[in-house]
Amino acid sequence: MLREGVREHSSMAEPEGSGLQVLLSTLQTSCDKDVILNILSVLTDLLSIGTNRRLLYTISKGGSEALLQAVVNAAQVPIPDYDILLPLLRLLAKVGQKDKKFGLKAQRLGALDTTLSLARKNINHHQNLTPCLWALQVYASSVTAGTMLGINGAMELLFKVITPYTKKRTRTTRAVVEALAALLKSKSNSRRAVNRGYVCQLLRLYQDWHRHDTSNHYVHIRRGLLLCLKHITNVRSGREVFLLSHGLETLFATAQDGLTGKNLDPIVNTVTQILRKTFPKMPLPSAALRSSYSFPIPGRTEPSQARPEGYFEYDVEEDIEKDLDDAENKEEDDDLETDAEKLLSKPELDRPESELKQYKTMCPELCCNFGEPESENEITSEDISATLTRSCLHVIPNADSSKLQPECPERDQIAQKEKLSQRTSRVLLKNSLKRDKPSQGPRRAIHNESQPSEDSSRGGEDPDKGAAALHPLAKESLRDKRTAPSQSANSCRSNGHETVGTSEVVTKLLERHPGNIPFHNPRYYMARAACTKSIPDYRVLAFPDLWGHTPPPYGQFLHQRRHGVQRAKIFEDVHRVIQPNDIINQIAFDLDGTSNDAPDCLKFFSKFESGNLRKAIQVREYEYDLILNPDINCSQHHQWFYFEVSAMKTATPYRFNIINCDKPNSQFNFGMQPVMYSVKEALQGRPHWIRVGYDICYYKNHYQNCAATAGAEGTRGKWCYTLTFNVVFPHKEDVCYLAYHYPYSYSAMMSHLDLLEQTTNHQKIFFRKQTLCHTLGGNPCPLLTITAMPESERSHDMEEFRERPYVMLVARVHPGESNASWVMKGTLEFLLSRDPTADLLRHCFIFKIIPMLNPDGVVNGNQRCSLSGEDLNRQWLNPRPACQPTIYHTKGLLYYLTSQGRNPVVFCDYHGHSQKKNVFLYGCSIKETLWQAGCTVDPTVVTEDVGYRTLPKILDKVAPAFLMSSCSFLVEKSRDATARVVVWREMGVLRSYTMESTFCGCSHGLYKGLQLGTRELEEMGAKFCLGLLVLQLKSLPCSQKVMAHAATLLDVEEEITDLRAQRSNSNCSLETDDELPYGDEVDYNTDSCSDQEGDFSEVEEETQECPSRAAGRTEASEANAGQVCGPQPRGAHLHHQSASGW
Repeated sequence: MLREGVREHSSMAEPEGSGLQVLLSTLQTSCDKDVILNILSVLTDLLSIGTNRRLLYTISKGGSEALLQAVVNAAQVPIPDYDILLPLLRLLAKVGQKDKKFGLKAQRLGALDTTLSLARKNINHHQNLTPCLWALQVYASSVTAGTMLGINGAMELLFKVITPYTKKRTRTTRAVVEALAALLKSKSNSRRAVNRGYVCQLLRLYQDWHRHDTSNHYVHIRRGLLLCLKHITNVRSGREVFLLSHGLETLFATAQDGLTGKNLDPIVNTVTQILRKTFPKMPLPSAALRSSYSFPIPGRTEPSQARPEGYFEYDVEEDIEKDLDDAENKEEDDDLETDAEKLLSKPELDRPESELKQYKTMCPELCCNFGEPESENEITSEDISATLTRSCLHVIPNADSSKLQPECPERDQIAQKEKLSQRTSRVLLKNSLKRDKPSQGPRRAIHNESQPSEDSSRGGEDPDKGAAALHPLAKESLRDKRTAPSQSANSCRSNGHETVGTSEVVTKLLERHPGNIPFHNPRYYMARAACTKSIPDYRVLAFPDLWGHTPPPYGQFLHQRRHGVQRAKIFEDVHRVIQPNDIINQIAFDLDGTSNDAPDCLKFFSKFESGNLRKAIQVREYEYDLILNPDINCSQHHQWFYFEVSAMKTATPYRFNIINCDKPNSQFNFGMQPVMYSVKEALQGRPHWIRVGYDICYYKNHYQNCAATAGAEGTRGKWCYTLTFNVVFPHKEDVCYLAYHYPYSYSAMMSHLDLLEQTTNHQKIFFRKQTLCHTLGGNPCPLLTITAMPESERSHDMEEFRERPYVMLVARVHPGESNASWVMKGTLEFLLSRDPTADLLRHCFIFKIIPMLNPDGVVNGNQRCSLSGEDLNRQWLNPRPACQPTIYHTKGLLYYLTSQGRNPVVFCDYHGHSQKKNVFLYGCSIKETLWQAGCTVDPTVVTEDVGYRTLPKILDKVAPAFLMSSCSFLVEKSRDATARVVVWREMGVLRSYTMESTFCGCSHGLYKGLQLGTRELEEMGAKFCLGLLVLQLKSLPCSQKVMAHAATLLDVEEEITDLRAQRSNSNCSLETDDELPYGDEVDYNTDSCSDQEGDFSEVEEETQECPSRAAGRTEASEANAGQVCGPQPRGAHLHHQSASGW
């Protein structure tokens, strides 16, 4: 009767949930056994079906307090009635899983001591003990409650119950192990366990269960024991005892059998976390903390940092592993800017207004100055000993265009190979250039080797490196195998006696160049490289930069790694410590010293423009640890790499481990591959950078680097991360180049601009290349102006020419983001092309373009900073001309345009993104920022034009790689000094963007499942221009003539868009998540003490099964209760709803 009445009442419950509150109130106060059992039955039925919202609603109405109070009441009688207590404890464990403050509530109501007392009384009565253990596990989800239980002797009680392997009472054993793991999340409990010698006992128990559980029926018990060890090793004393007890060797040996399969993933994953945590901490194998190169910063004196003694012994976990109760009370720092006045305010000029006059010369279009451009840094035909090919004249970047194939018949290649000089592989640069014109570089020139340079010793270079050189040939390309070692492809230095021979090699190489690489000419590149200034004073050219690159005639899919490869790599790292006998540990290359010439060792080299590799250490015959050079005048930012490797064997997998990366995650875990360029492949007519590598992983390692924080008091070392990949080289004795992403050097950019200037039709296109400023290193920073020439000199046409709106585009403020330069390359080539759409676009806008904001960083192989050691994209608020000249003068030019009433209608800063897929924009919006932060927006005070969303929406339709849903328009406090935010706030540019291009690939659209290549990146640059044209037609004022001209052009683009949509729909069965599902489900970070077992899925399984079990069922019949091999994924969070939704 009561049950039926309660059910009827609950089905008609009012929105305020009065029926549920009556049940809970009655449960706390009633002494009638039948009433209590009926209420528990009703609650169990209600909470066992449906979604989690019922549990959350019950908790919001005081369900946790009611159940806890009922337990206390039922246990206080002289003879507790377990007919009431057992279902009550089961329901309590179920509700407690979803209540984050359940442990604190239990402590306040006295349920901790009550439940612990019940457990002690039933230590030999396992049917009654198991629900008590479930309740203790839920209590311990609060570290404060868990600590109190530990003080009251809960751990000692649990260790009395845990037994070695047995098939009896396995459900109780599993419950006690999981309760113990929950208690050990408290660091005080972990230290108490260490002091009582429980580490050795847990290791013995785990070994016993592992040895006897050959059928893997009790995976959860074994995993529970591992979780206990994992939590104990969160404290330093626990790790020390674990290592002294040979725990590293024990777990390493026991996990070997489960590395290849999936059935033991819960075991292997937890072992992996323990091994990584307890792995002996080591310093990076590098003698210095900062970059190998240095540069005196104007107005700053800094002593070099030395490695603090013993810094690598610091226990980072002690700071990272916070007690959960502290974390519960700490609010998350919100980075969003919530000060509406600051968002609306416009700062004053950061310089005297009189200084803006100097930028007038950078706007010749406003004065209608159609004179010939300056020849300040121009490379003329006198510098070049070859003419341009016609293929450079009419190439429009489009990924769907026909592929250009180099015409190099194989027999011609063989014949030419036989004619090549066999004297050397690194050859002089200057001997191939015209000598009748002196070098224009004021700081460094290219010298003949027989005449040593005065500054040849600068940057640590050897005196015999007196000329720039090239490393183009592999041994296989030389017919005579009897070449002397100093003349082989692995020679790292030019020789003063090889001047004539090397000149012949350069001449013959240039004769062999296919000549159909669009907008690339080796002679232009060599001429520009001779003028480029670097801190190390580079004298060697990288072959790919000289020879050029064409995208391969095929797309490359996102890499799918095999299951378990990441943990297998980690186990190999652990194997080094446990069994170090096969470790060679010899230096193969050192930027600070000499290289190894051992016959069975790869040869490395990185002393060329944009190169970055500091040290290579051979650890096994075919495995090398690599260390990257940090940014100059900096001790961090290790991501970009670009180096040469040679002397390899064919059909042999080589493993490379870059061990000092510093970002916590990477797209290398989600399908990205590094790129490789083969010299032999290029000489055979395939000059391609291609994605290579397998078994690619990115994870935190056991190395620490305190360089980034050593100067700050109270700070300690940072963890390093490993990027590891395997490569099989295509040829024996080849010369290959490996890089993080498709390289694009400063000299390549400058020679590209020279080619564009040579091929531009100046009768129709207004193209000016000026020098915005010189960098700290002495390199010119080019400024381009592009628009259409006026149709005539009549006043109307001249007025139309001057009044065109401005668009400002900048790129490569971060040197390691080379994809930004490829996108900019596509933009420039499209704008200067003969395409009718480009011609219309030039009539619509005046483009101010700075293709490389950080030339010095690009030249010297930096990842993020300039020579001043600063991130230039965090200096826009108050740039200084002495330290950040490119930012200072770019901002000054924007100030000048603003003072003339010519604010750009669009400003875009091209970047690359290492942790997301696709291409997307970041913009700025006051309202979206305030809404996202939960602030109230007064429409009378905050008014905003939503036109900032128009361009991203257009790009989402016309650009295959672009994804609107990845765009963001929030203004963060940490970004207030970036170009995007400063230009938006100070210059009032509504459409101020950062365009981020992925280093990896796409998760949506036409290129879904593919890695982006240079063709797709250049296409994105061209499509951005198309988006600007559509923006002009949709949102900006334009003439009827422009509208009529655009009508037919846009129809063609609509057809392309329809084709993209059709191809996209054909792939609709593929995964649509941003990250692919093949990544290992392992917590490789281990930076917090939250675990995958925190969802209490095991407890929920047991509590749901118990009501259906017969009361007399024996423990032996429940022996298979632990066969589930992994935690279930957590469900999505649901908002609280009223009782009417039940």
